[in-house]
Amino acid sequence: MTDSPLPKPALAAALHAIEITRTGIAALEEAALHGPLGEAIDKAIGIVAEGKGRLIVTGIGKSGHIARKLAATFSSTGTAAYYVHPTEAGHGDLGMVDGSDVILALSWSGETTELAVVLAFAKRFDVPVIALTAGAESTLAAAADVALILPRVREACPHNLAPTTSTVLQLAIGDAIAMGVMVRRGFSETDFHIFHPGGKLGSQLRRVSDIMHTERLPLIAADSRMTDAILAISSGGFGVVGVVDGDGHLIGIVTDGDLRRFVHSDLGPQLSASKLETPVAQVMTRKPITVAPQIFAAEALDLLQNRKISVLFVVENEKPIGILHTLDLLRIGVA
Repeated sequence: MTDSPLPKPALAAALHAIEITRTGIAALEEAALHGPLGEAIDKAIGIVAEGKGRLIVTGIGKSGHIARKLAATFSSTGTAAYYVHPTEAGHGDLGMVDGSDVILALSWSGETTELAVVLAFAKRFDVPVIALTAGAESTLAAAADVALILPRVREACPHNLAPTTSTVLQLAIGDAIAMGVMVRRGFSETDFHIFHPGGKLGSQLRRVSDIMHTERLPLIAADSRMTDAILAISSGGFGVVGVVDGDGHLIGIVTDGDLRRFVHSDLGPQLSASKLETPVAQVMTRKPITVAPQIFAAEALDLLQNRKISVLFVVENEKPIGILHTLDLLRIGVA
């Protein structure tokens, strides 16, 4: 493998493939907006959303690969979904399917012979079938309760043979139905976190309350002196100290930046005893930026980055209950 540029004909073919795929997506959108496909999508969303069992996704070949991905998408968005290979279905795997389930069957032609056993089983046990096919008059479409008829488009393959555009359309419609089911069921960001506790998505959807520091918060009283603020900042390890009133409400903060400016103000860097006795209220930043404990970690990081600060207090009813540093968020992979 070399770093040499792609040959002109090869690059042209790749760009042409992108154009063909874009045209296919446009045809799909047109069919959904102005044809019967839109109504079929709505019906399919209803069947899946109201189903009491699982979604069984099946297909073979390239359609099988798309079916596996769709099963994963539905599963991660709140719908119990499983991929069943059509051939294996006839050798015992259909034993997992019952009348409360829904079958989503993929076949571009709609004449995949391996699906026959699945369709026969569905008819015998009254299992709803959603067909995803370009064969409007196909066996699969005729056997389905709802047929999602995709527009017949040219494949991006130069020979119009390798499944390319067709699989993109299958994937697009399947994902679209999954998104519709999410909305129909009211699947929230909180629900999404439950299904994605690990990885970057899980980190971004964690709450600030799960991450913040709650012990030994750097806090001083409103009548404190700057000598108290210096000690609190030095021992706290966050580069900030919160100032609270008699009711425990956060009324201001003093950061290490405030401290540096204070030290070098007036008479220069010399710290006199009288200067150390300066009331903290004269130096603190009033109405500091804070966050609520229930916001998502990703929102907190955006706030920190947009305001160009590295640490903030977490407050509830105007009282500090925690402190959060940018490094806490980066450490768990929120960025």
